[in-house]
Amino acid sequence: MSLVVLTGAVRSGKSAAAEGLAASRGLPVVVAVAGWDGDAEMSRRIAAHQADRPASWTTIATTTDPAWLESVPSHAVLVLDCVGTLVSNACYERIGDAEIASADDEAAVHAAADALVAALIARVGDTIVVTNETGWGVVPAWPSARVFRDVLGRANRALIDAADAAYLVIDGRFLDLRDLPTQPSWPTDESEANRD
Repeated sequence: MSLVVLTGAVRSGKSAAAEGLAASRGLPVVVAVAGWDGDAEMSRRIAAHQADRPASWTTIATTTDPAWLESVPSHAVLVLDCVGTLVSNACYERIGDAEIASADDEAAVHAAADALVAALIARVGDTIVVTNETGWGVVPAWPSARVFRDVLGRANRALIDAADAAYLVIDGRFLDLRDLPTQPSWPTDESEANRD
């Protein structure tokens, strides 16, 4: 049983890649979606995604509480799309539009993300996790966004550390993160000579 993580920017090809990997296993597939059916535009998006998937696949809605994982059979491939949305939901549930995020609020969001990550890592069965990269730009102006950035970054690192395969998806191209060093090293004399 394997854990595969696909991370990257929005519309980079993560979801399509996750679904392709799931289909290649030849097993039942459960797609766990973290979106919400809260307005007409989101409803259209959800319907379009479901129409693109094989009719034999099961789609379930997720919450920030990882108890939903218990309903996914261990013989099925789980595709979770996506951790970023679940962390965002946890931030909104706990912090909302508050001007200040208390230490208790921040700790609660961290705890929710940690519980989800631990449950995904412990799951018996093939699991494909889609997540987002964030925080590559300016520091967000509002508290919930700063907590979101910090919590998602930490959750992504934990998932990738535990993954059997992990890819950064950039414009439909895949960078294998498991092949990259986990610690930087000082340049050697040889690498300095190659710059000359």
